[in-house]
Amino acid sequence: MPRSLKKGPFVDDHLMVKVVKQNRDGTKKTIKTWSRRSMIIPEMIGHTFDVHNGRKFISVFVTETMVGHKLGEFSPTRTFKGHPIKKDSPAAAA
Repeated sequence: MPRSLKKGPFVDDHLMVKVVKQNRDGTKKTIKTWSRRSMIIPEMIGHTFDVHNGRKFISVFVTETMVGHKLGEFSPTRTFKGHPIKKDSPAAAA
């Protein structure tokens, strides 16, 4: 269920402080975060985040089209290895 519009987007305070500081200084260093729940806001455009997926950090470069989504959406937690291949049994071939 989406967040109420009157509340506005949720961004963890510690993450917002880092983004605002980099925007003020004019730097674009990578920001390492575990905050998958934080929503991407327009101030984050152009920044690179290392988002933790439970095992390792995935680099996410924020573009305009990502605004309104959450950081965790761009850092998958599961690895899809494909569907199993069914082997032909001798009875089915006959």
